[in-house]
Amino acid sequence: MKGNRTLEAPRLLGIIWPFVAVVVFQVLLGSLSLYALSAVRAYVAGESLWSKAQKDAIYYLNLYADDRDPLTYARYRRAILVPQGDHNLRLALDRPEPDLEAARQGVLQGGNHPEDVARIIWFYRNFRHISYMETAIDYWDIGDDYLRQLDVLAQQMREGFAGGKADAHQVANWKARIVAINDGVTPAAKAFSDALGEGSRMLLKVLMLTNLATALFLIAMAWRRSSKLLAQRQAFASALQEEKERAQITLESIGDAVITADVDGCISYMNPAAEQLTHWQAMQAQGLPLAALFSLLDENAEGDSLTLVEQVLSGSLKGGAEHARLIQRLDGSTVSVNLVGSPILTEGQVSGIVVVLHDMTQERQYIANLSWQATHDALTGLANRREFEYRLEQALNALARQAGRHSLMFLDLDQFKLVNDTCGHAAGDELLRHICAVLQSGLREGDTLARLGGDEFGVLLENCPPEQAERIAEQLRQAVQSLHFVWKGRPFVTTVSIGLVHIAQVPSTLEASLRAADMACYMAKEKGRNRVQVYHADDSELSMRFGEMAWIQRLHVALEENRFCLYAQEIAPLHPHDGLGHIEILLRLHDESGRTILPDSFIPAAERYGLMTALDRWVVRSVFQVIRQCLDEGREGPLAMCAINLSGSSIGDDKFLEYLQRLFGEYDIPPRLICFEITETSAIANLGSAIRFINELKGLGCKFSLDDFCAGMSSFAYLKHLPVDFLKIDGSFVKDMLDDPINRAMVEVINHIGHVMGKRTIAEFVETPLIEQALQEIGVDYAQGYLIERPQVFTCDSLQRQRIAARPLLHRAPGTFR
Repeated sequence: MKGNRTLEAPRLLGIIWPFVAVVVFQVLLGSLSLYALSAVRAYVAGESLWSKAQKDAIYYLNLYADDRDPLTYARYRRAILVPQGDHNLRLALDRPEPDLEAARQGVLQGGNHPEDVARIIWFYRNFRHISYMETAIDYWDIGDDYLRQLDVLAQQMREGFAGGKADAHQVANWKARIVAINDGVTPAAKAFSDALGEGSRMLLKVLMLTNLATALFLIAMAWRRSSKLLAQRQAFASALQEEKERAQITLESIGDAVITADVDGCISYMNPAAEQLTHWQAMQAQGLPLAALFSLLDENAEGDSLTLVEQVLSGSLKGGAEHARLIQRLDGSTVSVNLVGSPILTEGQVSGIVVVLHDMTQERQYIANLSWQATHDALTGLANRREFEYRLEQALNALARQAGRHSLMFLDLDQFKLVNDTCGHAAGDELLRHICAVLQSGLREGDTLARLGGDEFGVLLENCPPEQAERIAEQLRQAVQSLHFVWKGRPFVTTVSIGLVHIAQVPSTLEASLRAADMACYMAKEKGRNRVQVYHADDSELSMRFGEMAWIQRLHVALEENRFCLYAQEIAPLHPHDGLGHIEILLRLHDESGRTILPDSFIPAAERYGLMTALDRWVVRSVFQVIRQCLDEGREGPLAMCAINLSGSSIGDDKFLEYLQRLFGEYDIPPRLICFEITETSAIANLGSAIRFINELKGLGCKFSLDDFCAGMSSFAYLKHLPVDFLKIDGSFVKDMLDDPINRAMVEVINHIGHVMGKRTIAEFVETPLIEQALQEIGVDYAQGYLIERPQVFTCDSLQRQRIAARPLLHRAPGTFR
């Protein structure tokens, strides 16, 4: 901190205050010394007056004894008043409370000059008890005592002369006494004068020594301050030199060209970057005008007629903004720069200018490269998805202004993943480059070919009749099929699925066009690959796929906005010995307008486009949260077991199994409260995964139910391998079992085989008391349907609406069937 303060700019007061203090102190000390010496001088003068007055008084009194003249006596009285005034001065100042006015009158009576009054009083009060002054005052007092005797003698003489009693003998006696008083007062007056003189000389010595010591001290202090100022000045000089060297090194090392010039534009400095940019050496350019190095070209056609120096001085090239300029050097070459200039101010006056030029050549090249990379695929050099969508949108906008026909193609390579998996990505990249060359050769000039993804391509045929577009699409398909690709001696057959959309004058949005082409390409793959599928708006199969694709975005948004909800439906026992029933958790969706959507509307789309696992995760977590809430509330009575439906994709997903195990630990849910329902078709499709999945969770204590049994084309043989606890008889057999003997027989067979295998059976779609009675007669264990309970919002109350009595449902009171 001290070092930083040393380098601060000194203020004027900080520099001169020691010298001002020296002068002020010396003036005060000198004034005090002069005042004291003046007071001593006044006392010396007063002593002279006192001595003269006492001599005059003795003289006139002795003369009065001879001539007895009243005028002579009056002269005596005037002479004796001087020592009496000095005596009154001492009496007034020696009081406990000095009487300054009486002292002043005594000084004036003593004949002193009025200007010496204050000095005499000040000196007496402050130096009264100094040894020299006390000695002088003692002699003064002795002299005053003789003068009092003289004044008493004068009174006797005046009275004697006035009464006529004075004879010659008496007069002689008086004169003898006058002589005696004179002999006594003269030594006292001399001793008083000597003591006062010695005191004044001592005072003079003391004041001289004091002034000398003070002067030496002040000189030392001034010397120290001056040394500090000199050191500070040296520090300033060193810091300035260091900053100058640092600035010089900085200017020489930065990549921007820096040129300084005077107000006339004559060059005074150029850094190495400026030398490289202008092709001039600094020594050669010094003193030349800026125009000798380069000239400004009007790159932006602004018509600016001001010279570079005028622009800098006017402030139009200050920093903080981009000032792109094109400069031309003397050799005729041009370079684009970003130019910044500012005036150099010295004490508020413009003393020159500084110009900084940043070479924009590399930046412009980078911008061009980035622009290309932003619109093209790095591997193939084709336009990317962003650029393809931009060109398609431009074509669609052109249709709104002028009639025309365009065609849009989506191309998806068939089995491309096989090349990557067997030969590596290098082979896949090489195949893509070959295919790009084949596709490009089959297009017209001006058509757009773009790589939209890994093995997906897009083609935009502008102003192309539908028949020609279809021929081009077929030619592209044949060209890809004819490509013989061999990688390290291994041949590969390449085919492509193409979706084609004709875009006519009818207004079409970018999103709709891309979705139609994508769907057509998807249908080409579903129909066997290696074909061209033309999109038709009235195609029912495509419409269905459109509907599924539209659901995908809605499902994503619904998950983000938490618009799914859970319902619960009771599964009740049909016989007293079956104990308590349980509930099935059902998923519903609230759409954008608040309507409740059943799962049949969105589950197919979620299964086709891979969203079922996300939905299953949401359902399981939400069920666990409700159960945890009920457990925390400590509700009385047992909680119902919850049956949760799982999709086939979740059953085959090891990460989903880990997710479930983690949730059991996170929410601390007893596994006995959870039953997972899986459909027969999903279990058969992933039999190995399903068995492993079931065994893992049954090991924790969970139950499993096989849903929609016999709805597919499976056989009972698979049932032996699936360790489930419940069989749910498909509702398509149950709802018509009273009218269709075959359906009733199917229910009986499924129930019998389930019981033989040790599994409990559940009948769905129980909607009438007669169906319920028939199921009881067959021996089905549980019933589920609108007769038992309509689905209700899943809450803690749902878990506690468990049937307590396990009696036959037919014994319920009338009106209880729902």
